[in-house]
Parts: sequence; C-alpha cells; structure tokens
Amino acid sequence: MLQDERVPEADELDPAAMRVHYRSQGLAEADLAPDPYEQFRRWFAQAATGGLYEPNAMVVSTADAAGRPSSRTVLLKGYDERGFVFYTNYTSRKARELGENPHVSLLFPWHSIARQVIVTGTADRVGRDETAAYFRSRPYGSQLGAWASDQSATVAGRAQLDDSYAELAARYPEGEPVPVPPGWGGFRVRAESVEFWQGRENRLHDRLRYVREGGRGAAAEGWRVERLWP
Repeated sequence: MLQDERVPEADELDPAAMRVHYRSQGLAEADLAPDPYEQFRRWFAQAATGGLYEPNAMVVSTADAAGRPSSRTVLLKGYDERGFVFYTNYTSRKARELGENPHVSLLFPWHSIARQVIVTGTADRVGRDETAAYFRSRPYGSQLGAWASDQSATVAGRAQLDDSYAELAARYPEGEPVPVPPGWGGFRVRAESVEFWQGRENRLHDRLRYVREGGRGAAAEGWRVERLWP
C-alpha cells in the first residue's frame, strides 16, 4: 500500500449501497440467432472487440458426488455446436468432481457491457488428438507449467513450484518439443441450456434462455427459447 493511501471506512464500502443503473439496449426474442452457439458467437465477438479484459474468462462450477459445489475461473479455449471447451489437469478438483458428477455450469461475467451468459450442461473429456493439438499451440512456458503443477494438491511453498518448473526447463530446453502430459487435457461442455442476460434499467433485465429439445443426434435436436422473470 502507498504511504499516503487512505483506508476506506467500513460505511464507504457497504455493498448494499453500491448501485449501477443499467440502460443498455434490450434483448428481444426476434433478435436471437436460431441456436445458442451462434448467439454466443455474436455476443462473444462484441465482448472481444469492446475492450473487455479476457472475455473468454468464465466461472466453472462443479459439484462432487455429495452435491458440494466449487467454482473457479477458467479460460474458454474453443466452442462450436458440440459445446464449450476448456483444459485442465485431470487430477485437479474440478476434473475429479466432473468424474463423479458430470453436471457443470459456466458463467461468462461481462459486467462492463451489462451482459452475462450462463451455460448448464454435462462435460466429457475431449479426445487426445484434440488435446495434443491445443497443447502444441500453447506458449513454451505454459507447456512446462502444465507439467510443473500438481494442480489442486497441497504444495510446501512457492520454492517447490519454482524448482519443479526449473527442472522441467532443463529437461526440455526451449525450442525442443514438450510432450503432452498424460494427466492433462480438455473437457467439452455439451449445453442443455444457455441463458443470455442483458442488464436493463430498474433491474428489469432481459433473460432469454435456450433449452435443448430432442435426442442426442444432431438431426433430432432443437432449441426452445423461453423468457425468464428478472
């Protein structure tokens, strides 16, 4: 903290007194794309070109076999009509929980443009070829980081993590191929519903949700759009 920086009083940080009045243009059913993935593409493009920091950041919420939830921020690394993809260590807490309970929620919190996208569905591991292709696209340091971290496990201190990274850097010098860690890979979230939330004045927000209908075959699937009370 800077020497002359004043610590705010408690009543100056009262969350109940914090107000942001949304006046954004509304979201009407007639404005929606035929499916949620195309609608997400439109909104994601607007978020990415609107100056948002890491618009692909999303809150991933999982639950264990007993229903105890956990959440964390993860970066979206791909999406299409098959689902939304992110990568992780398969021994991490989220991966272990998805192994016990595949139901998952994704939240894209685009606060500065008064929008949110909320995805609910189930997650499956992506194939190893797809994982390898993405891993090879990562920067060298991120490739080593995937090996260096026993994600979500207890670590003795920062020095242990730094030593692990240094050992890997010596084993795989920059410019040489780094193999894909066997315990690291992707998950694809197949959406069952996708809600597009647009902030509006007086907290009368627009909430339009796509709900999947039909079987698992692409030809049998369709989407129903419903409006939710704000």
